[in-house]
Amino acid sequence: MARVINFSAGPATLPEAVLKQAAEEMLDWHGSGQSVMEMSHRGKEFMSIAAQAEADLRELMGIPANYKVLFLQGGASLQFAMIPINLLRGKTGADYVNTGEWAKKAIKEAKQYCQVNVVASSEDRSFTYAPAQADWKLNKDAAYVHYTANETIGGVEFHWTPEMGDVPLVCDMSSNILSRPVGVSKYGLIYAGAQKNIGPAGLTIAIVRDDLIGQTLPKTPVMLDYKTHAENESMYNTPPTYGIYIAGLVFQWIKQNGGLSAMHQRNQEKAALLYAFLDQSQFFVSPVARADRSLMNVPFTLKKADLDEEFLKGAKSRSMIQLKGHRSVGGMRASIYNAMPVEGVRTLVDYMKEFEAKHG
Repeated sequence: MARVINFSAGPATLPEAVLKQAAEEMLDWHGSGQSVMEMSHRGKEFMSIAAQAEADLRELMGIPANYKVLFLQGGASLQFAMIPINLLRGKTGADYVNTGEWAKKAIKEAKQYCQVNVVASSEDRSFTYAPAQADWKLNKDAAYVHYTANETIGGVEFHWTPEMGDVPLVCDMSSNILSRPVGVSKYGLIYAGAQKNIGPAGLTIAIVRDDLIGQTLPKTPVMLDYKTHAENESMYNTPPTYGIYIAGLVFQWIKQNGGLSAMHQRNQEKAALLYAFLDQSQFFVSPVARADRSLMNVPFTLKKADLDEEFLKGAKSRSMIQLKGHRSVGGMRASIYNAMPVEGVRTLVDYMKEFEAKHG
């Protein structure tokens, strides 16, 4: 059976070369006579896989030596709690930027541990833009400043990095990590669920500056302390071993295909194709402010909403799946992460032109 064109927001499409390599190595990894799924996480084979994955991620992102790379579980949703637990460090409040559904979840969780100051919000325009930093109402005593780099549901992306001075900047990069170069040293902590641009669901990556580790709230469970994982090289308990292995293959695939600068260029090309069509269309509408449109997640609506199901049915007949928008906003959404080939976006645009000609 031919592979579909998968526009899922996550778990998302993976590079075909990575899937083929994983298939080839499924029963016997590098002559070990075993699958990676069967390996002891403390055995020399898997330890080499994890070490190589970390080294490749450090190289790709230019991660400085004074940052720990942690392979965790629990998704970004667990990080919403781990961040205040670990980063308050005696302070009582933190600053958050509210740009949509994922930012709101982070804010709600943080309120259980500290006073949350919402420094800016785009709710006034239905979360369709990224608030300019000049408009943020920052608290000089905040323990950290948190923002969501790319709102997967709303399709809003920060194409710039906030400047916070000495206050640690914390960023949820779940849906745009590895899509472009990042100045890691500008952040205190970067975290991301793997299931969009890194690998399968079940793995979470946290990149944490050393000085932010080891000052948790009293009675913090051992598994929620970054120090636990940093001191044990992410092996305090059994990590998501197969997820780390696939992530490592993805890191190698990115390196082989030009690194993050090349990924960024291709992502810009793919997004430009789709947005150019949306901007000239009389039938499809992009709700997001042009300056803040995501390169990863492109929401759009049909001017005749009663045709949504017909649109999705026609897309499926052309082997395009997962175009239905999130239930909280409706409409459509095309997620075009690193592994989505430009041909997939061209196929979608061609279908949208055909659909508009028929129904517009």
